[in-house]
Amino acid sequence: MSELEQQPAVRKTQKVGRVVSDKMDKTVVVAVDYLKPHPLYRKIIRRTSKFHAHDEENACKTGDVVRIEETRPLSRTKRWRVIEIVQRGEE
Repeated sequence: MSELEQQPAVRKTQKVGRVVSDKMDKTVVVAVDYLKPHPLYRKIIRRTSKFHAHDEENACKTGDVVRIEETRPLSRTKRWRVIEIVQRGEE
């Protein structure tokens, strides 16, 4: 076997977040919350990051909880793809 065949498959980063915007075609904005201690005071503070994710079927709606996976650049801002809808949001 060659050297390339022996390398293990690369695991892509996955995140779970809520859809905050679905106004674009085949694109959703997903907000991912995480907790982080303050560097000096050590109080736990909540931080939010927003990611543009590709939604091929336009299935996601605002409020849904989705799992996204890192992928190749699909546009200037899209580097993530929606893998599954974990929970539907209330309408």
